[in-house]
Amino acid sequence: MLSSTISSLNLPPRTQLSSSNPPFFPQRYNLAPFRNMASSPFSGGLINLRINSPTAVGSKSDSVNSGYYTLIEYMGKEGAADDLVLLFGHLEYASKKIAALVASPFNSSLSKNIVGTETSSSDRDKPKPLDLISNEIILSSLRNSGKVAVMASEEDEGPVWITDDGPFVVVMDPLDGSRNIDASIPTGTIFGIYKRLVEIDHLPVEEKASLNCLQSGAKLVAAAYVLYSSATILCASFGSGTHAFTLDHTTGDFLMTHPNISIPPRGQIYSVNDARYFDWPEGLRQYIDTIRQGKGKHPKKYSARYICSLVADFHRTLLYGGVAMNPRDHLRLVYEANPLSFLAEKAGGRGSDGKNRILSIQPVKLHQRLPLFLGSPEDIEELQSYGDVQQKVNPGYDV
Repeated sequence: MLSSTISSLNLPPRTQLSSSNPPFFPQRYNLAPFRNMASSPFSGGLINLRINSPTAVGSKSDSVNSGYYTLIEYMGKEGAADDLVLLFGHLEYASKKIAALVASPFNSSLSKNIVGTETSSSDRDKPKPLDLISNEIILSSLRNSGKVAVMASEEDEGPVWITDDGPFVVVMDPLDGSRNIDASIPTGTIFGIYKRLVEIDHLPVEEKASLNCLQSGAKLVAAAYVLYSSATILCASFGSGTHAFTLDHTTGDFLMTHPNISIPPRGQIYSVNDARYFDWPEGLRQYIDTIRQGKGKHPKKYSARYICSLVADFHRTLLYGGVAMNPRDHLRLVYEANPLSFLAEKAGGRGSDGKNRILSIQPVKLHQRLPLFLGSPEDIEELQSYGDVQQKVNPGYDV
C-alpha cells in the first residue's frame, strides 16, 4: 500500500528537477513569465549571479566561476572522500523529493491512502503518512548509493541492514515536525553519518546493525539537516565547519549561501514551550525569569521565539545565537540530539542535556530520549550554572 501511494504521487525524477518542468505544476498553467523570478536563493538583487543548467560533478559550472559552489562541488573542493560525496549526492536528491512532497497541495489526502501506521513501542511516536513516505524516499536513496551498510530511522522499530560492504552508517529523523504540515509551518530532515565498525563485521547481522547505530556522537564523521520552509536549506558539516546550501529551483542545485557559519557567543533569544513553565524545575524557571528580565550575565532582556519545529528553531539559533531547548526527556539522542549537537559544535556552539555534553553520551538504545539544550556557548554555560534544569515531571502532553 505504501509503495503504491508513493508511486501515485509522481514524485519528480532527477531529470525533472528543473525550471522547464517543475514538480506538481499542471501543464495547463503558463509558467513562462515566472521562469526568471524569485525562485533563486540569489533573487534578492544583492548578488548578481547567472546560473545555467546543472553540470556534471567535477566540471566547471557558472556557480564555480562566480565564486559560488553547489554542495557537491564544495565537497570536492574541500577534499571530501569520494564515497561521502556520492552519499551526499543521493541524500540531496532525496531531500529535493521530500521538499516537493511537503509543498504539494495533495499531501492532505495521504492519510486516507495509507494504513498500518500504528507503532508497537512506547519509545516511538505514532508515525504519520508523510513520515512514512519520507522514510521510504530516503531508504531508497541510501540503497541506490551503495555506500550505506545500515540505516536507523526514528520511524522504524529497529535498524535496516542494507549492504555488507557499505562504508557508512546513517541515522535519521526523516521528517521532523510533520504534525505542523497542515498549518504550513516549517519541517525538516535530520541526518547523522558514521563509519561502519569493520571490527564487528563477524557478528550476526542484527547485533552488528544495532552496535553500528549506537555509536556515540563523538564518532560522527558528518551530519546535516534540511529545512523545508520559504526556502529549502541543507545545512551540513563534513567535520570542519558548518555550511548551509539553499536549493535553487531554477537549476535543482543546492548552492552555498552560508559558508562557515559561526554561532554568536551569546544571543538574545530563547526558544522553549513555556506553557509548561509550572512543570519545570526551579533552576530552569529561575534561568528563564532572569534572562527575560535582563538580570542575567547579558544585560539585555531576552525575547522568546518558539516554532515547535526542532529544525526551524535550531536553524534560527544557529544564525542568531541564543538557546533552543526541550527540557524534558522527549528528543532522541541518536536521531536528533547527536547530529544537531555535532553541527552546533562545528559552528562554535554547544549541545547539552542540561548537565553533560551531548556528544559524550553513550547511547544504550536506538530510541533513547533525553532533554536537549542547543545554542551559543555562553548561553549554554549560564543555563547549566542553574543546576536543576531538566524537567522530570511529564504529565503526558497531547501536543
